[in-house]
Amino acid sequence: MSKVAERKLIVGLDMGTSKVKAVVGEMLEDGGISIVGVGSHSAKGMDKGGVNDLNLVVQSVQRAIDEMELMADCRVSSVFMSISGRHVQCQNESGMVPINNQEVTPEDVDNVIHAARSVPIAAERRLLHVLPQEFTIDVQEGIKNPVGMSGVRMEAEAHIITCADDMAKNLIKCVERCELSADQLIFSALASSYAVLTEDEKELGVCVVDIGGGTMDIVIYTDGAIRHTAVLPVAGNQITSDIAKIFRTPISHAEEIKINYACALKDMVSMEESIEVPSVGGRPSRAMSRHTLAEVIEPRYQELFELVHEEIRASGLEEQIAAGIVLTGGTAKMEGAVEFAEEIFQMPVRVGEPLGVKGLAEYVEDASFATAVGLLQYGKLTLQSGSVSSKPVTESLWHRVQSWFKGEF
Repeated sequence: MSKVAERKLIVGLDMGTSKVKAVVGEMLEDGGISIVGVGSHSAKGMDKGGVNDLNLVVQSVQRAIDEMELMADCRVSSVFMSISGRHVQCQNESGMVPINNQEVTPEDVDNVIHAARSVPIAAERRLLHVLPQEFTIDVQEGIKNPVGMSGVRMEAEAHIITCADDMAKNLIKCVERCELSADQLIFSALASSYAVLTEDEKELGVCVVDIGGGTMDIVIYTDGAIRHTAVLPVAGNQITSDIAKIFRTPISHAEEIKINYACALKDMVSMEESIEVPSVGGRPSRAMSRHTLAEVIEPRYQELFELVHEEIRASGLEEQIAAGIVLTGGTAKMEGAVEFAEEIFQMPVRVGEPLGVKGLAEYVEDASFATAVGLLQYGKLTLQSGSVSSKPVTESLWHRVQSWFKGEF
């Protein structure tokens, strides 16, 4: 087996509530990433983004990693990991510093961002990301890259994302028990946005809604920068639970029914279509109308979308999302979801799948792989900027400053 360092490989590990996905990509000379291995396994021991049974999560992660390594014919040693859960919080902060020598240097940028991130954080919280939004030099606002500009003082606006330190430690512990190390923890919706958004959408204003099994993760961009992030602790597993209870079928069969036959809008389903619903306790299966299934699912999707709509309104950014909504994650793939979302949000909606994927693209060109592929994109930029400890500590300050502009920490 080849080693990661020899092939310049990056590994993304998406530890979701329903699935654990591992993707390994090779960094190409042209700056792109070629997918060389993919592993996926049902997640056990995870609930709403958090660990509730360490041993079961370790088994799920190990199986996904083993499958990925077998496909890629390599042995990996470290991963970029996703993190989600209602414990993830965001805040916008600002910092100000004087400009030395009347011209902004990379050191000045580093100092002003450090000032912005110096807001007190509770001992039980962990800093995940510091994402610069824009800079102000004296009276000139909205500057994207201030290096080389003249002025007396500089101010930076930054979006800060934190998480519960214990939650992060539990995720890292799962990976370490698989004899891997964690390069970095990345908020899952941020990772997804790296995979599914275009630069035009970020500039116009766009909201990414990553609908997984246990949580809905939200990230809002305007003018090319992140302005708001949030996690809502309800998602696709609620739909599966509704199907299981109302149709009296095991959870595993309810999930299959949801994936194969469900529709988010009952008006899109014919009354004549029927499906077979397995029963519990060895009872015979029953035939049921697919329209009845849609009648059960539609109210739940309406609830999910309205919760997202409330969050967008609360952020105060609804009028600035000109590019609309991008739905991603496994639950976003359901038939009728886009049409229903457009009715609720009254703006354009599309399903976001990983863009510009090379190599084994057919394995990951799916909304459910958005976070895993986004972790590779994020990891590539982080490694190029020297923000990960595997790079030499003598990496130039200018590379560190570039990493701020790319939204890395």
